[in-house]
Amino acid sequence: MKRELGIARCGLACCLCSENTNCAGCNSGECPDKDWCENRKCSLEKGIGHCYACDEDCRKGLLTKIKPYAFNLFAKRYGEKQLLDCLEANEKAGVIYHREGINGDYDDFEDVEKLIEFIRTGRRT
Repeated sequence: MKRELGIARCGLACCLCSENTNCAGCNSGECPDKDWCENRKCSLEKGIGHCYACDEDCRKGLLTKIKPYAFNLFAKRYGEKQLLDCLEANEKAGVIYHREGINGDYDDFEDVEKLIEFIRTGRRT
C-alpha cells in the first residue's frame, strides 16, 4: 500500500491501485484522467479536496459506481485516516483491492452499507 497516495477525489483508493506505478494520484495534477474526470472538476470548482467533503449526496461521475460511493460515505462518517487504516489492515489480511483488471474483493457488492461494513471489518456479513 502506498498510503501517501491516499484516496482519490472520487473516493477510489489510489493508495491500493495497481496502476499507481505510473500515477501520482489525482491530487498531483498528473492524473491521466484529469481532463474528463467529472468528480475532479466538480471538487476543484467547489474548492474541496474530495467528494466526501461535499454536503451534497451526489451520484455523478464515478460516484455512480458502488465502490467509490461507499468509500466516500465511509470517509464522511469516519474520516479518511480511518478509511486508510481499514484498507491497510484489510490488505494485510489478504483482501484484494483489485485483481487483474478491475474486480477485487470490494467490487462484488450491491448494498452500500454491506460494503461499508466490509471496509470496516474485512469480513463479509
